[in-house]
Amino acid sequence: MLVIRRDLVDEIVAHARRDHPDECCGVIAGPDGSDRAERFVPMVNAARSPTFYEFESGDLLRLYREMAARDESPVVVYHSHTATEAYPSRTDVSYASEPYAHYVLVSTRDDQPAGDLEFRSYRIVDGEVTEEPVEVVESYMFSHTGADDVPDSR
Repeated sequence: MLVIRRDLVDEIVAHARRDHPDECCGVIAGPDGSDRAERFVPMVNAARSPTFYEFESGDLLRLYREMAARDESPVVVYHSHTATEAYPSRTDVSYASEPYAHYVLVSTRDDQPAGDLEFRSYRIVDGEVTEEPVEVVESYMFSHTGADDVPDSR
């Protein structure tokens, strides 16, 4: 299950709307070894395409170096689909290289109810796609992400 803060969902949706009619893409980094998405990192779709996304290789290299320096990993890898449902395409599956990441897709296609975008999450491991539930929370504090989220009592 993906547990994600509402502000991060709002950032992904805003990015998808801003880049429409092209697909958007980005990462949400979190502490190594955790499943807690924390740092929103929108990326540029180097393909500038309504049907395909591609991280710019230099930007991606800088991001991975930055995450390594901060002891972070990609917890969420996201992108949008502009004319189809939020389900991974064959290309999406073939490019999925982070077995521990949640792959989030948001659809900005025109036939959805006004203001309502399809937001779904998947695990993609060795070419196998598994949809997972998404729980949107206001804060990670006291959600089921672990005892390390309880504030100090000072």
